[in-house]
Amino acid sequence: MALKQLTEDQVRTWTLEEKDKWWFENVFRGDAPQLTLRAALTGMGLGGVLSLTNLYVGAKTGWTLGVGITSVILAFATFKLLSALRLGKDFTLLENNITQSIATAAGYMTAPMISSLAAYMMVTNEVIPMGQTVAWITAIALLGVLFAFPLKKRFINDEQHAFPEGRAAGIVMDALHSGDAAAGLLKARLLVVTGLISSVLKFMQSAPIMAKLHLKFLTVPEFLDGWVYTLATLKILGTDLRQLTVRPDTDFVMMAAGGLMGIRTGVSLMIGAVLNYLVIVPMMIASGEIRGREIDGAVQFGFREITKWALWGGVAMMTTASLYSFFARPRMLLSAFQGLWPGRDGAQDRDVLHKIELPMWVFVVFIPVLGAITVLLAYAFFGVSICMGIIAIPLIFVFTVIGVNSTALTSITPTGALGKLTQLTYGILAPGNIKTNLMTAGITAEVASNASNLLMNIKPGYMLGAKPRLQAIGHVLGVLAGALVATPLFYYVFLSKGPAQLVSDQYPMPAATIWRAVAELLMQGLSNLPMSARWAVLTGAILGIALEVIRHATKGRFWLSGVGIGLATVIPFNTCFAMFLGSAFFWIVERLWPDKQSRANRILVENQEPICAGVIAGGALCGIVVILIENFLLSR
Repeated sequence: MALKQLTEDQVRTWTLEEKDKWWFENVFRGDAPQLTLRAALTGMGLGGVLSLTNLYVGAKTGWTLGVGITSVILAFATFKLLSALRLGKDFTLLENNITQSIATAAGYMTAPMISSLAAYMMVTNEVIPMGQTVAWITAIALLGVLFAFPLKKRFINDEQHAFPEGRAAGIVMDALHSGDAAAGLLKARLLVVTGLISSVLKFMQSAPIMAKLHLKFLTVPEFLDGWVYTLATLKILGTDLRQLTVRPDTDFVMMAAGGLMGIRTGVSLMIGAVLNYLVIVPMMIASGEIRGREIDGAVQFGFREITKWALWGGVAMMTTASLYSFFARPRMLLSAFQGLWPGRDGAQDRDVLHKIELPMWVFVVFIPVLGAITVLLAYAFFGVSICMGIIAIPLIFVFTVIGVNSTALTSITPTGALGKLTQLTYGILAPGNIKTNLMTAGITAEVASNASNLLMNIKPGYMLGAKPRLQAIGHVLGVLAGALVATPLFYYVFLSKGPAQLVSDQYPMPAATIWRAVAELLMQGLSNLPMSARWAVLTGAILGIALEVIRHATKGRFWLSGVGIGLATVIPFNTCFAMFLGSAFFWIVERLWPDKQSRANRILVENQEPICAGVIAGGALCGIVVILIENFLLSR
């Protein structure tokens, strides 16, 4: 069954009340089974397992994988098999959705353990008791849940943002559960075919696995410019393009994500990447403002060295652009608090969703309560003063708005960049206090990241007509599952030899290493931030506001986004390029075959989302398998 959605004109011109009424009448599925016992247990079980996978991936790469699509397919396949064996019934669509809500919340619970908490233990050379870690990551994750839902009305109900990975999960579920209809069958077939192709290509990208299978000649190269460097070394102002991350790759998953996010965001990312990596960064390297690492007698640059300088201007641009975009619509801010008390001004009578959305009093009551608990835990566990902890709570809102804007456009949440912004703030407020610098950044960045990722997880529920209240309960269950499963493994595997051995060649903990490096840099306050970086902050801030003013004045017709351009400074050029290629491919296809009766249009244009979702699902699933094989089988 084709998913019902508003047109671009309706999204732009309809009021929030009109959109909510349309959704309630056309999409909402009423009291269909959702948070059942089997759905809850399946989501917690899958979430626990997938959180372990994220722990290993994060220790190696500094990233955590979105597990929504993975959990959708695994849960669906499990109950399909049980049904075939007559040991149970098929999962319903909304049971599948609540399962991915729980699993996703669990999967993201590992983030503090590979970033701020790990950095704290490296700096202090002390192991935090396991019980304290469980309490800490649970508190900040629950704060993330509370900050996410008030923003749902703006980003999902009103502006109908894509949240590409979340949208892909919704499309996958719709295709899986409606395969009996002709349109559903086509979507399901495209989903399966593209998923299989993506899986095979991801498998073939692993050189160690292909060599073990004696199929090295079939290995798909990670980068496509190897042959060029057999002829000559390409440089800009004396710096090798490879060290600037300027090279085409075969990251099909990122290309598919670009196809979902659209050409406008793709263009913004590409412009930001070109300006950053081909213009500004080479100039900063040539002038000595960006310094590399000495390896075997040669100075080497790379994404980590570049982003330590480049992130300041990019984060400033994202900050001002996001905040201007948010506060440029004051009515939206006020409407979020309508219906706080029953019967007041008839607000709840006007809101057709007031009985199924999470009540606003939940946020008004529990954000201060849980915020106070988090501040007290920071004081008791890490020695953060009560005053410094209290300042971190309103910063959460600011950074959540920034993070959600980025996630809504690209599915990428700039957690590390937001953490650095907080570290800079506390470098000014509490110079020399490295513990406060790390853990206050841990509060703001991790809560903002959790809220942003959970909004992406709420998106498929909105697409499929689920009850938001039940998804909120599902997120709480996922938080508990992730904390109780991932934390013991983190201690027994990574901390068995103490924090001094936390970083190793096999598991370099890149995110934690960068958090620690920035904290040490800012111990003496803003004076340690290079003057060029300070100018980058000022320039980025002004450009962010200017771009959003133009977008607002043209009612969204202006293509360039300050968030998109700024985001390009905190992700590699090759990733930006891959996403741009995906967005450009489908934009070109739509113009080459505009006739809706043509076969190409029916397959490539009308089914753009299932195709992209299949590539993302197949690549994500096989990517996890490849990592496990490389780490646990081939490393022995």
